[in-house]
Amino acid sequence: MTAWTPDEVWIERSEADSAVARRVRERLPDLPTHVVDDPSSANPYEFAAGKRRLVVQRHRGTFLQACPAGTSGLVCCNYLVMNFASNCPFDCTYCFLQDYLRNNSAIKIFSNPEDGLAEAAAVLRAHPERTFRIGTGELADSLALDPISGLSELLVPFFAAHANAMLELKTKRDCIESLLHLDPKGRVVVSWSMNTRAVTANDEAGTASFDARLAAARRVQAAGYKVGIHFDPLIDQPGWESAYREAIRDIFRAIDPKAVAWISLGSLRLGSGLKAAIRSRPTATTILDGELVPSPDGKDRVWRGVRIKMYRRLLDELRSVDSCLPLYVCMEPAGVWEKVFGNIPSDRQLADHLVGALA
Repeated sequence: MTAWTPDEVWIERSEADSAVARRVRERLPDLPTHVVDDPSSANPYEFAAGKRRLVVQRHRGTFLQACPAGTSGLVCCNYLVMNFASNCPFDCTYCFLQDYLRNNSAIKIFSNPEDGLAEAAAVLRAHPERTFRIGTGELADSLALDPISGLSELLVPFFAAHANAMLELKTKRDCIESLLHLDPKGRVVVSWSMNTRAVTANDEAGTASFDARLAAARRVQAAGYKVGIHFDPLIDQPGWESAYREAIRDIFRAIDPKAVAWISLGSLRLGSGLKAAIRSRPTATTILDGELVPSPDGKDRVWRGVRIKMYRRLLDELRSVDSCLPLYVCMEPAGVWEKVFGNIPSDRQLADHLVGALA
């Protein structure tokens, strides 16, 4: 799959000589490039237009943060996130970024990733007794911009050198070439968001195909990386049971379950702004056809009974592949956990379980 290329590049003037800015200019030498004092001027009015502009700017906030999935009342896995970029070149119909970043839509690569790694190093030194799971895939796909930013060549050696941290690179692309010559030393998980073949083809525009993701997963496993799988969001559509069963069987014909770090399941969840954005899309989608009901966190979800049924069906299928696969559900309350797994872990127990699965 060819790497994404923007229409133009904008660079914050004070960051023009940063290593990231130099790398972007080297890798996109023929694109119109604007050096500006205020990078916010690069944000166009329309969200779709923002996906065609690449901005290199300094990140002035905190890099390392708690995952927003840790909402009160939901079982949390104590995951941490680091945002080295913002927005994504893909166009998934259900993506929360089309609401969350609607007024900040240009694709951004931050010019000071070393500051983020310094934050992480300070936390790791302060808590040597804990092992932290840290991911970069919250506000941007972890690897979609890697051919331009080269970020993985900084991140993988950093985490390989820290015994009490695990890095997760979460993606829907197959941009894994830069990973293959790096040694993760067992500290890096490359995860793919997966869905049925129909959802992948109809609702995940710009991403790698179902089979291309599996081919990439095979290659990184062979290079010494653990692989993660995220079935999130599960979509309640006619024929979903057979479609997800087929997807699971195809996945584990391609990759070794013994080298899988973890598998998560999550239901479709939509805030009011996201539902409005989906309904305004020019292309048709059926993801809103299922029964959605309000949840205590303010989002609409598939009705709880349907969610539990979907989770149980997928868990049965996954356990038939390998009963030892580390499995969890994301952003669900204790009652759903009890119905699905028969127990309710504490946040720390769940975190320790997922880390322990990598030992």
